Amino acid sequence: MSEKANNNPDLLLVDDDKSLLRLLTIRLEGEGYNVTAVEDGQSALKKLQGNSFDVVLSDLRMPGLDGLSLFEEIMGIRQDIPVILMTAHGTIADAIEATQRGVFGFLPKPVEHEELRALLQKALNQSQAVKPGDWAKEIITRSPEMLNVLDQAFRIAQREVSVLISGASGTGKELLANAIHKASNRNDKPFVAINCGALPENLLESELFGHAKGAFTGAVTAHAGLFKEADGGTLFLDEIGDMPMTLQVKLLRALQERQIRPVGSSKQVDIDVRIISATHKDLHKEMEAGTFREDLYYRLNVVNLKLPSLKSRSEDIPLLARSLLQQSAQRHGVEVSQFSDDAMQQLVTSSWPGNVRQLVNVVEQCVALTQTPVVPLHLVEQALSATKQSWPTLTEARDAFEQQYLFKLLKMTDGNVTRAADLAGRNRTDMHKLMKKHELDAADFR
Repeated sequence: MSEKANNNPDLLLVDDDKSLLRLLTIRLEGEGYNVTAVEDGQSALKKLQGNSFDVVLSDLRMPGLDGLSLFEEIMGIRQDIPVILMTAHGTIADAIEATQRGVFGFLPKPVEHEELRALLQKALNQSQAVKPGDWAKEIITRSPEMLNVLDQAFRIAQREVSVLISGASGTGKELLANAIHKASNRNDKPFVAINCGALPENLLESELFGHAKGAFTGAVTAHAGLFKEADGGTLFLDEIGDMPMTLQVKLLRALQERQIRPVGSSKQVDIDVRIISATHKDLHKEMEAGTFREDLYYRLNVVNLKLPSLKSRSEDIPLLARSLLQQSAQRHGVEVSQFSDDAMQQLVTSSWPGNVRQLVNVVEQCVALTQTPVVPLHLVEQALSATKQSWPTLTEARDAFEQQYLFKLLKMTDGNVTRAADLAGRNRTDMHKLMKKHELDAADFR
C-alpha cells in the first residue's frame, strides 16, 4: 500500500474521455485532492489493489467495465469506500438503480463544479468519520448513524466504564460488544458472552458465579463460572432485562464489591472484569413494573449505545448483502457471485423486522436454493416470505406464554388477584408486578 505524500484526500478518477479526465484532474488537484486518473475500469481496479483511496469518482458509461460493474468490483475489495458516478446519459432510473445498489452519489454531465465539490466533501466526511481498524472489521457499514455509534464505541472502549447496548433483536448487539472489547486495553484477555434469558435461574447463577463441588445434585466437580473465565477481560451479559430479580441482587453486589461467591461456597473470589450488557427491552418500563432493579440499571448503564434498526440504515443493505453472499457461497462451496438488479432492489426496499439476523437468513436461503451465479428476484421474495414470520427467541416465547397464562388465570378467577396468585404459586405483590408488566387490569376480568 502506497504512502500518502501529504494529508490531502486521495481520489481515484475514472473516465474514458481523455479531455474531461485532464480537466477534472486539474480542477480537483486545485481543490487539494491527490488525484490518480485512469481511462478504464480495469486500470482502476489495478490501482485499487495497491493504493488506499478516500473516494472514487467514475464515469457510468464506459467500454468494457462500466461504472456500475466497476462499483460491484470495488465493493469486493473495499466496502467502505464511497463511489460517485457521472454520466452524460443520466436518467432518473439510472440514479435510482445506482443509489439502491449502494453507490454514494450520482452526477449528470456536464458536471456542475459546485455540485461535485459538495458531493465529494459529503463523501469524505463519511469516509473519514470513522476508520475502524481490526477491532470493528466484522461490522460492515457506511451509515452515518452507525458510524456515529462506532465512533462512540471506540472512545468508550478506552475507558473502564460499564456499557449498556440497547436495540431491537437482530441488530448486532453482541457483535458491537465484541468490537468494544477488541478496541479496549483488555483485548488480550477473554471475551465471554452469555444470554441471561436462555437459562433457568439456578443454572444461570451457577454459570455466572460458579459452584463448589457437591453444591447441588450433579455438581461432582467445582466450576469456576463465567466471571472467572472472563478474568481480566470482558463479560457480555446479553438480554440482561430477563435476569431474575434474585440474581440481579447478587450481580449488583458482585459489581460493587468486585467479588463473587460461588454457589455452595463460603469463600469470596476476587474478580476483574469489564461488564457490557445488552437488551431489546425498555428497562425504564421494566423498572416501573418492578421487574428490574433501579440501582443495577444505573450501575450497568454508565454509557448507553443504541443500535439502529436495519431499515433505518438502508444504505448498508447492499454492502451487507454482498458480504453475506460472498461468505455463504465460500462456506457452501457454490458459485454465486451477486444478486440480480431487481433482487437487490427488493432487499433494499424491504422492511426487515428481524434486522440483520433476518437478512443473514434470507441470504443463506438464497444461496442454498439458487442454481445460477446470479440470485434472481423470486428467490429473494421466497426467502423474505419464509422469514417474515420468524421463529421467536426464547425470551419472546416466554413473555408470550406468560401473558397468555396470566390472561387465562385472571379469567378463570374472575379477576380475583389473591386467588390467581395462589394458583400461580406467587404472592400478591409479584402478581401485581406481572400484571403491570403485561398491561393486564383485574377489573377487566370481573
